[in-house]
Amino acid sequence: MAREQFSPDWGKGLTLLALIWGIMIGAASQEWRAMADQWWNISTYTHVLLIPLILGWQVWHRWAEAKQLRPACWWPGLFLLLLAALIWVMGRLANLAELAQFGAVGMLMAAVPLMLGTRVTAAFLFPLAYMVFLVPFGDEIIPPLQTITARLTIWLVVMTHIPAHVDGVMIATPAGLFEIAEACSGVKFLVAMLAFGVLAANVCFRSWTRRVAFMALCVVVPVLANGVRAWGTVYVAQIKGAAYAGGVDHIIYGWFFFAAVIAAILAISWPFFDRKVHDPMIDGAALAQNRVLAKLDRWRCPRALAGGGAFAIVLACLVWSTAAARLEAPMPTRIAVPQVPGWHRVGTPLMVDWTPRAAGADHRIQLRYADDKGRIVDMFFALYAAQGPGRKATGFGEGALPPGSAWQWQGPGAGALAARGDRLLAQGRIARLAQTTWHTGDTSTASTVKLRLANLEDRLMLRRVPTMMLILSVEEEATQAQAPMGDPAVDTLHDFRRAIGPVGSFMDHIALGTPDGNDDAD
Repeated sequence: MAREQFSPDWGKGLTLLALIWGIMIGAASQEWRAMADQWWNISTYTHVLLIPLILGWQVWHRWAEAKQLRPACWWPGLFLLLLAALIWVMGRLANLAELAQFGAVGMLMAAVPLMLGTRVTAAFLFPLAYMVFLVPFGDEIIPPLQTITARLTIWLVVMTHIPAHVDGVMIATPAGLFEIAEACSGVKFLVAMLAFGVLAANVCFRSWTRRVAFMALCVVVPVLANGVRAWGTVYVAQIKGAAYAGGVDHIIYGWFFFAAVIAAILAISWPFFDRKVHDPMIDGAALAQNRVLAKLDRWRCPRALAGGGAFAIVLACLVWSTAAARLEAPMPTRIAVPQVPGWHRVGTPLMVDWTPRAAGADHRIQLRYADDKGRIVDMFFALYAAQGPGRKATGFGEGALPPGSAWQWQGPGAGALAARGDRLLAQGRIARLAQTTWHTGDTSTASTVKLRLANLEDRLMLRRVPTMMLILSVEEEATQAQAPMGDPAVDTLHDFRRAIGPVGSFMDHIALGTPDGNDDAD
C-alpha cells in the first residue's frame, strides 16, 4: 500500500488508545493480576498465555488493509465503555470474579471504537471479539461435564463386559472405586478447544455453515474423547491395577490427548477449508466505502472529549467500587449457641472428620445435635461481615466439601426449602447428606446466584449487611443412603428443620449473639 494512503491520524489515535488502555489496566489491576495468576498457575488456563500472541498475529494479518482507513474518535463508544465499566463494577461488588474480568477486558474492547472509530473497529472486529478468551472461564461447567463423562464411561464399561455400577460421579468396579473428579471432567481441553476452534473457524473458513459445523466438532469430539479416555483408565485398571492405570492416564492426559483430538478434528475438517492461504482477512477498500459504517462515522468527536470521557467513567467506577468494597457489617463479640426444641447437643465423635470451609468468616461454629431417637445432625454456621476476595461464602472450595479432605462429591442430594443438597462419600463406605443455606438481609436461598445478586444490591446501595452460611448434615453408612425405603438422612434433616422453624430467623438469631454465647475460635 502506498505511503500516502497511511493517515497521520493513526499515530495520534494509537497513542491515545495506549494511554487509555494503561489507565484501564491500572484501575482493574486486581482483575488483571488474578487472570495472570490463573494463566500461569492453573493448567486449565495455560493456553491463555498464547492468546496475546494470537491477537498480535491477527492484527498483523489485517494491518496492510486496515491502515488505509482513517481513524477518528466516535462518541457513542462512551456508552459501550460505560456498559463494560458497569459490568466490571457489578462483578467486583457481587464477588463474581469472571464477570469483573469480562468487564475489565470489555473496557479495552470498548476503547477501540471510542478512540479509533467504527471503520477501524470493523477491520479488527475478530481480534477484538477474540479478546474474551483472555478471561479464564469454564469452572461453571465442571459438574455437568463430570456427570456426562461418568455416564459415557459407565456405558463403555458395561459394553466391554466389566461388572460395574455408577453412583453420581463414582464408578465401582472389581478393580476398585473410580471417581470422575473435577480434573477428569475434560474442562481443560474443552475450554482450550473452544479457543482453538473459534480461531480456526475464522482463519480457515468463509462459509458460516462450515464454521458452525466445525465449532460443533470442537465441542462434541473432546467430550466424547474424554469419556473414552476415562473408560480406558478403568479398563486398564482391571488388568494392571488402579495404580498403574492412574500413571498411564496422566501420561495420556497430559501429553497425547489434546494433540490427538486436534489432529482428529483437523483431519476431518481439512477437505472443507474454503479460505485460500493468501486470501486477505479483510477488504480495506470495501470497509472504507461501506454505507452503514459511513452513517455511523458521522458521530465523531474531538479526542479531548473521548479521552476525558473515558477517564471520567473509569475513575467514577473505580471510586464507587472501592467505597462499596470497604463496607462491613457490625459483628457481635460472640455468636449464640442455638437451642433446638426436641434436640440436645452431643459430643459423639464423627465417623470421618468433616469440617466445612468458611475462609474469611468472622465467626463460625460447628455443633452436633441428637434427638430422643438417637438421630444425629451436624450443624455448621459461618458469619461474614462482608463478602470479598478471600472471604466468599459461595467461593470455590467453600462450604460442605473442603478441598483436600477425605470427602468426595457424589452428586446433587435431596434439598429443602432454601437449601441446596449435596451427597458426599468418604472411604467408599461413609455417606453424608449436606444441605446448605445462604442468608443475607431478607434473602434465604439455596442459589449462589441469588445470594450474589442480594450482596450486589446491598453494595450498590452502600448498605452494611452481614452474610451467613448454614450447613445441616447427617453422616451414615453408604448402605443406609441406598436403602429401598429411602434415605433416612432426608427424614432426619426434615424433622430438624421443622424444629428450628424459619431458617432465616434461626440464622439471624445465631448472628445476633448472646452474652454467654460461645463460638469456635478462628
